[in-house]
Amino acid sequence: MGPQSTEVETPRLAAAKIGSDVGLLLAKLHATGSLLNNKALADYGLRERSFSVLTLACSGLEPTQRELADFLSLDPSQVVSLVDDLEHRGLVKRAQGKQDRRAKIIVSTAEGRRIHNKARAGLEECERTQLATLTEDENAQLRALLKKALWG
Repeated sequence: MGPQSTEVETPRLAAAKIGSDVGLLLAKLHATGSLLNNKALADYGLRERSFSVLTLACSGLEPTQRELADFLSLDPSQVVSLVDDLEHRGLVKRAQGKQDRRAKIIVSTAEGRRIHNKARAGLEECERTQLATLTEDENAQLRALLKKALWG
């Protein structure tokens, strides 16, 4: 996957010092990606947050609601609402934890995995569009640096 001939014009205000602030750059990249992602996910009745919960439910890692909240940086009540909606739609279910029987884990259903696979393909296309000016190596380096910055 090499760079496409997508020309992106640098905004005039990017010349200001804030144009090099990591926080602003990450926020703008996320905002642009969120618009693309939510548009693609709308076909499946999902948004980024609900898709994130569904993705983790499909991961086989059997996350608890607390783990979902912590990992996604959401309030636990937001996760409850997201899981409730996905459960109501038959995409996930709450199950008894295998390690801690008191904890409820969130797992995908067959329908959840089907919808996830279709939605995932759309999001991968959104990501290719958003990062079209990066080479494959630059894309991999960006991911590695973001992971390193977040988790060491």
